[in-house]
Amino acid sequence: MAAGATAAARILDREHRLVTLGAFALCFLAAFENLAVTTVMPTISRELNGAELYAVAFAGPLALGVVGMVVAGAWSDRTGPRTPLISAAVLFLLGIAVAGAAPTMAWLVVGRLLYGMAGGAVTVTLYVVVARAYPEELRPRMFGGFAAMWILPALVGPAIAGAVASAVGWRWVFFGVLALVVAATGMIVPATRGIRRSDSDAGWQPARIAWSVVLAIAVLALSLSSQVGGLATPAVALVAIVLVAIAVRPLIPPGTLRSRRGLPSVVLTRAAVSGAYFGGEIYLPYLFTVRDGLSPALAGLSLTGAGVAWGLTSLWQGRRGASSDPRAGIRWGALAVLVSLATGLLTVALGLPPWVAIAGWTIGGAGMGACWPRLAVLALGYSAPEEQGFTSSALAIADAIGPGVVLATVGIVFDAVRPADTLLAFALVFAASVLVAALGIVVSARVRPRETAGRLVP
Repeated sequence: MAAGATAAARILDREHRLVTLGAFALCFLAAFENLAVTTVMPTISRELNGAELYAVAFAGPLALGVVGMVVAGAWSDRTGPRTPLISAAVLFLLGIAVAGAAPTMAWLVVGRLLYGMAGGAVTVTLYVVVARAYPEELRPRMFGGFAAMWILPALVGPAIAGAVASAVGWRWVFFGVLALVVAATGMIVPATRGIRRSDSDAGWQPARIAWSVVLAIAVLALSLSSQVGGLATPAVALVAIVLVAIAVRPLIPPGTLRSRRGLPSVVLTRAAVSGAYFGGEIYLPYLFTVRDGLSPALAGLSLTGAGVAWGLTSLWQGRRGASSDPRAGIRWGALAVLVSLATGLLTVALGLPPWVAIAGWTIGGAGMGACWPRLAVLALGYSAPEEQGFTSSALAIADAIGPGVVLATVGIVFDAVRPADTLLAFALVFAASVLVAALGIVVSARVRPRETAGRLVP
């Protein structure tokens, strides 16, 4: 039997079956919610007269997600992932309900902040579940499966969300997710009962939790700095960026901001690549809605090809397992993301038809599928068992803070330029994301420790 088939059987054997199916169900839910909300957000922004909070509606949940990540990481190390997972699901339900019933854009942002925090906690608990419940050789298969859960939502999510928004209103996109949350949580929670806790006695580490709160506030301040107006905007933004740099350091491996070889560069690469990709993604349906007059359903289809390519490439990476050099997939993936953002920039600058950017975005999705699982596998492989909660939290923080800072920054530029020249504002968004992707390519060369005297050293 092929190695890939054997791995597939083992993640679905009696010991792992319920955990695998439940974890995949939660990833499916996260993918559907992400693609659905990205699809209908231009409609929400227009109906609630909230264009100035468009970027905040995406950057804010990522910022609050950091708090959920840090708390969930410490909680999972202390008690195992089951209790934090249940708590996160309850908070997620509350946030979805508030967002769906929001009378104003500000209230919608509040709802997204709540379930953004919950989403961060779920991400970390799933990483801990993989680290504790699966041997090392099965982890690539699980991470590949996580990304594969984006395939069906990518195929039908944007179309369903756009059709629902057009037929009965965007609120039902949120309300429809409520039932999915209950079902997915009901699958995985019973299966996590026996997953062990860490032997670490590090406790709650209140200092890390406090720093995560400071970090979230800093990213929120950066997101909202354009609302201050005048010369105060760059001043507030600068202070917020400095606070982000200070507050994030205790939450990630030492040397991450200096791109130290090994685990620190894995985390920094993850932040840069995800920041570049998602920094452009949320503006793609917005561009097609504003520039080309596409309906929410048609504009949302711009995300379909990328989601399918992401999932299929991740599955392929998972089948290759540990037999291939992870650096090649990571570098190739970062380059593909840069290419996708460049096509978005050229589409705006040269007035090209939407299919050009959509084709480019499909390439970017394949790039994310190539590097995303590999970065996770490398990070856990570099970590001792008692550090897996911290590492999982650091990866999730990279996934949140990278896009959060990029979205907040490009949002400032977009809000400043949009009243005078909307197309120039879109072009600047994609140009900034291209620069971040280039940073990811540079850092990706340092994800593996250098070899000295036959051993790896940082």
